Amino acid sequence: MVAKMPSSKWISASLLVLFLSLHPGVHAFYLPGTFMHTYTPGENISAKVNSLTSIETELPFSYYSLPYCKPPEGVKKSAENLGEILMGDQIDNSPYLFRVNVNESVYLCTTDPLTKDQAELLKKRARDLYQVNMVLDNLPVMRFTEQNGVTIQWTGFPVGYNPTGSNEDYIINHLKFRVLVHQYQAQGDVVVTSEDGVAMVESDHKSGFQIVGFEVVPCSVRRDPEAMSKLKMYDSVDSVNCPVELEKSQAIRENERITFTYEVEYVLSNIKWPSRWDAYLKMDGAKVHWFSIMNSMMVVFFLAGIVFVIFLRTVRRDLTRYEEMDKEAQAQMNEELSGWKLVVGDVFREPSCSKLLCVMVADGIQITGMAVVTIVFAALGFLSPASRGMLLTGMIILYLFLGIIAGYVGVRVWRTIKGTSEGWKSVAWLTACFFPGIVFIILTVLNSILWGKKSTGALPISLFFTLLALWFCISVPLTLIGGLMGTRAASIDYPVRTNQIPREIPERKFPSWLLVLGAGTLPFGTLFIELFFILSSIWLGRFYYVFGFLFIVLFLLIIVCGEVSLVLTYMHLCVEDWKWWWKAFFASGSVAFYVFLYSINYLVFDLRSLSGPVSATLYLGYSLIMALAIMLSTGAIGFLLSFYFVHYLFSSVKID
Repeated sequence: MVAKMPSSKWISASLLVLFLSLHPGVHAFYLPGTFMHTYTPGENISAKVNSLTSIETELPFSYYSLPYCKPPEGVKKSAENLGEILMGDQIDNSPYLFRVNVNESVYLCTTDPLTKDQAELLKKRARDLYQVNMVLDNLPVMRFTEQNGVTIQWTGFPVGYNPTGSNEDYIINHLKFRVLVHQYQAQGDVVVTSEDGVAMVESDHKSGFQIVGFEVVPCSVRRDPEAMSKLKMYDSVDSVNCPVELEKSQAIRENERITFTYEVEYVLSNIKWPSRWDAYLKMDGAKVHWFSIMNSMMVVFFLAGIVFVIFLRTVRRDLTRYEEMDKEAQAQMNEELSGWKLVVGDVFREPSCSKLLCVMVADGIQITGMAVVTIVFAALGFLSPASRGMLLTGMIILYLFLGIIAGYVGVRVWRTIKGTSEGWKSVAWLTACFFPGIVFIILTVLNSILWGKKSTGALPISLFFTLLALWFCISVPLTLIGGLMGTRAASIDYPVRTNQIPREIPERKFPSWLLVLGAGTLPFGTLFIELFFILSSIWLGRFYYVFGFLFIVLFLLIIVCGEVSLVLTYMHLCVEDWKWWWKAFFASGSVAFYVFLYSINYLVFDLRSLSGPVSATLYLGYSLIMALAIMLSTGAIGFLLSFYFVHYLFSSVKID
């Protein structure tokens, strides 16, 4: 059966396959995840456990903070990348051992009598809907539940549960694993492409079995602790039919001894190894994404029509009439007419807080570049969820190295406004420190909260020093180098002279900031549907892998931001308001205000289970960082396009 793929995925996959096939040194290469493993029958595989997570608290905790069975060799942490640490992941080994293609029911351990604190902690974690996240051969464990006749897919399984109408809490202490394996026969080099456009060149591996699925049915069962404690770890026990009646389930009580067991069943599957992540990355609602794109394109065409009218009908007509008149007629026209022609001597007057404007524009370009490159790489399959933390790690590295562009843009804008390079070093320094400094302050506050809760989401002190070292050793020097390059670039000269005395701006019935704030609704209309899926991915633990849609939405967002800012700049100039600099920035940057409001709306209506002020504070803190980044990015795009528009407009006017 041939899997269907969207045309964009086919193009990406075809280019990757062509590159791999032409490269002489390629023998085996798999872009998004780990290398393929082929196991022989009876070979041992150990499962790993990640942090306990909950959609109610958003505070991750270590798996071994609860009285679970520990591996015989002791708890050992796996090496983690920067992104995994920042996301609060803590991956440890576990006692769960799998023998390939061997179906068995296994005893793990029986705990000591639970203390009062342990029992209370287990009950709290169960009531807060904490999930155990287990990984086998880099595949997260998956479970299925039925709700209103609809099958819902989850990753992980609950710590415990509290049945409706019961005063008891029950612990999940028996796991029925279902491992899907694909029988692999060694062949020559062959290119395989999954449904998500993931390309892989398979080399001549050994024949055996590949793990292509990892499912679990969790249940609670009460066993005789005295009889069970006589067994050794990995001894055989009777299998269990899940679910178990409530009276036969294991309740969480003080002085109770809990026995942990598990079963493993291997099932042959036709799923091939490159396609094993398709079940996790498959996202319903493709029609919704296309609706989002069509909605965005309607906004783009609407604004494009306005820009078309401004340029071809209004501006060109005015310029043509203005240039055909003699000086006396031009003077008479200036007396009779109002509009952008009257602010010719003030339109390039230095704005207030010009240094801050340069810094914010530069940081916005740096964030935009990071977002574009990250999404392109993710759409091509280089940043798959199979490589945990690589998306966030890649974003941080890109941001650091794009400091050279930020320094160049910031100093170039500074030179244009001031007419001199004097003071460029302070601009470059502020560019390197403005956005990272704000993020660092917010993260420090949030981290102190996580430390107080002893959550694995708290960043260790060593990581803080690592991030500071990366910041000052890579980002700051590159930003200064970019600033130096900006001082040596060709200057952008104003096409008109600025008068010594500022022109008075006519009074208006309504303040201009209302129009600027309202303009943000158009860019927000472009991205709010995709924003819902992104927030669900972050806060509800769902996978997000429709980067092709996201790239299209980002492209349309950039166009809308430029058009909105251009139109509003022209409207302000037409009412003789020459203070357009900051208004051009916030005309598109005000979308961040609506993004933050939408985040609050999502917290109230979609994250209703989120409990406690600590969880809400963490959510709002991270949302504030996201809104700030969006404001800088969209504001920079709008400002630069408005600047080039104003420069082009007044360069066409003849002034004595």
